[in-house]
Amino acid sequence: MTFQVWSAYVAAVVIMMITPGPSQLLMMSNSMANGFRRSLATAAGDLSANVLQMLAAGIGLGAVILASEHAFTVIKWMGAAYLVWMGIGRIRKAGRGGTRSAERAGLGTLWLQGFVTSAANPRAVVFFAALFPQFISMHSAFWPQFLILSVTYIVIDGAFLSAYGSGAAWIVARLGAVARTWLDRVSGGFLVAAGIVLGLKSVAR
Repeated sequence: MTFQVWSAYVAAVVIMMITPGPSQLLMMSNSMANGFRRSLATAAGDLSANVLQMLAAGIGLGAVILASEHAFTVIKWMGAAYLVWMGIGRIRKAGRGGTRSAERAGLGTLWLQGFVTSAANPRAVVFFAALFPQFISMHSAFWPQFLILSVTYIVIDGAFLSAYGSGAAWIVARLGAVARTWLDRVSGGFLVAAGIVLGLKSVAR
């Protein structure tokens, strides 16, 4: 893989990530509710699912998932419902009082939320299976190139998640405790929006 090919890949991934999706919306929501540092567990969960999805794409499971439309639909809607349920719960709890620290979710819960949100989009396997071959040379060993593309994607994705999360946390810090009720509503709204976005996603045909 040449530097020019890798640069083109980086540019393609960055362009695709500019618009926030379900994982980015979840990251923003958890950063607003739990603080940026704790929300990094959400990013870790998301990236963990990405690693498994890329491995699945690498061993050829993309075609299997694409063929299993029923399984895809069930997994997708379960993930979407989970996000909407969390969002509605957060909106309903807005303004009920209590300290910020008491309302914070555990790191394991934050990791699981990130993992489920990403894993609930099996189309990602198909996406990786379609994207990677565009930048892999048939004249070089497959797995080293696959590793480079995978690590690059994880780094870029992690950077975007961190940027969205830190931005949301910065807004919370500037608004202060006075706006806590509205922050809960906004973060809950992000979760509901993430569920809707995930539900609207369909397998490209």
